Amino acid sequence: MAWFAAPEYRLARELFLRLLALVYACGFLAAARQFRALLGSRGMLPIPRFLARVPFRRAPSLFHWHYSDRCYAALARTGLLLSLALLAGAADLLPLGAAMALWALLWVLYLSIVNTGQTWYAFGWESLLLEAGALAVFLGNDRVAPPLLVLWLLRWVLFRVEFGAGLIKWRGDECWRKLTCLYHHHETQPMPGPLSWFFHHLPRPLHKAEAVANHFVQLLVPFGLFLPQPIASDAALLMTATQLWLIASGNFAWLNWLTVALALSVLDTGTLRRVLPIGPDPSYGPQPAWYQALVAGYALLVLARSWQPLRNLVSPHQQMNRSWDRLHLVNSYGAFGSVNRVRYEIVLSGTRDVHGADGWQEYEFHGKPGEVRRLPRQFAPYHLRLDWLMWFAAISPSYARPWFRPLLARLLVNDPDTLRLLRHNPFPDAPPALVRADLHHYRFTDGPELRDTGAWWHRRRVRTHQPPVGLAELRPHAPRPPDGGSPHRPGGHR
Repeated sequence: MAWFAAPEYRLARELFLRLLALVYACGFLAAARQFRALLGSRGMLPIPRFLARVPFRRAPSLFHWHYSDRCYAALARTGLLLSLALLAGAADLLPLGAAMALWALLWVLYLSIVNTGQTWYAFGWESLLLEAGALAVFLGNDRVAPPLLVLWLLRWVLFRVEFGAGLIKWRGDECWRKLTCLYHHHETQPMPGPLSWFFHHLPRPLHKAEAVANHFVQLLVPFGLFLPQPIASDAALLMTATQLWLIASGNFAWLNWLTVALALSVLDTGTLRRVLPIGPDPSYGPQPAWYQALVAGYALLVLARSWQPLRNLVSPHQQMNRSWDRLHLVNSYGAFGSVNRVRYEIVLSGTRDVHGADGWQEYEFHGKPGEVRRLPRQFAPYHLRLDWLMWFAAISPSYARPWFRPLLARLLVNDPDTLRLLRHNPFPDAPPALVRADLHHYRFTDGPELRDTGAWWHRRRVRTHQPPVGLAELRPHAPRPPDGGSPHRPGGHR
């Protein structure tokens, strides 16, 4: 069936799959490096406890058959190696069925992580990676022409990502309709990047122009994806330019990179020939009948599953980042339906003296603001999960209730897995006697302040978030040693 194949999208498929493999690699790398403190057997939200109360049908995962920290680490590292192999082009060296199986295995591994990740994995880009990853299984490799049905389904995903985000903004905070949200967003976003200070200080007319451009690209341009070429490619290029702007202005894990990957899948060789010396499209042999049947069957499944996300788009009660099935095959997306006007940060500190007589010393995180003279760093597409959740905790303490006190308990015993998630531990030799949490208001300094003080941020204390607390009060939340004994304090302190 000639209509089923689209050889003019061979480079689009290649670009999409390689960038998708890179995003997968970031996801598995973050899982391997962070899981012990967050989700491990001695973590803040242990997976074994989750598995004991949530059955397989509600959260399909390989871990329902067996879980151990060693097993989790092996799964994450396997996923990382497979991702790197696919990034290097391993799928093109295999028969079609084997290449599909490799992408399917990658999807199963990451699904197993997400479905047991609880609050730490409650982000829209997790579902987006799984939805795009499921479609990648059916894109084929160099042995067959790209299937047109899957390419159209990728556009359907991209449409929902962009149009859903545009609608949630227009329906949500009035500052989007007044074009004033960007007065605040660059300063109050979850994790600013190294250029966020400069974006924040752009003239206000440019901030309004940003908002207008956002509405245009997210509310009007997505419909161009379903028009003939080159209009569809031009729409995708506009989306790509917007995503690159967002990548430069902040840290949003791999949301923007994955959206770019989806946009690249729209570009036909005619468009790419505008800027690249590309030869003629190759001549592929016929696609196997079994392959066409699988592609058609999955396309029908996606269309059937799309009813609820479509209803959500047109509903006045639109929900952001909602998964409509346990496999995350078709989801709803959206971001920043409301924008904070001020930035609050929780600052953690500790003291060696039970009376606080020797002063309080602060813990530092890798990504979230802390030390005012430290320029924010670029981490995306890598995802610092604890840093992100600390931003939410400052906005809504109830959101952090399941894991916040366990976090403090781990600081009181210098838990090495938890300390690896931090940039600076002020108590390297022995843990503190007390820890506390204070809420601070942060704002970007202006130009004169930066020149005079060298500080990128100005902060002031607002109130106590968690009064000083010791291990005796948090002992039920402290991590148990592997032998099940009592938590110990390194350095001989009990």
